[in-house]
Amino acid sequence: MESDYKISSQMLKGILEGCILVIIKRDFVYGYEMNEKLQQFGFSAVSEGTIYPLLLKLQNKKLIIGESKPSPDGPKRKYYKLTELGEIECDIFTQQWQILDNCVNNLLKGDENSEK
Repeated sequence: MESDYKISSQMLKGILEGCILVIIKRDFVYGYEMNEKLQQFGFSAVSEGTIYPLLLKLQNKKLIIGESKPSPDGPKRKYYKLTELGEIECDIFTQQWQILDNCVNNLLKGDENSEK
């Protein structure tokens, strides 16, 4: 579902790494495919130029590892999977997002009496 409103790049920066970890946790993916999956979930403001530096950053933090594999469509592709540390970080992101999502939704609804 597309919206006329775009997510600001500043807001995206804070959550994109976690979203990438979630996608990698679900499937062994390569960089371009990562961009396609983000687009499918509505992250239309994210470009390939944003994805690759984040993948490198996640690799440097030892949260993901890349493995080159043959491609049926041409040159080898680098597929990414989570490390054990990446699994933990992904779970932490998911828990923190659920708390934040609940808080923001309560605020938007004006529900001051919601459970904290």
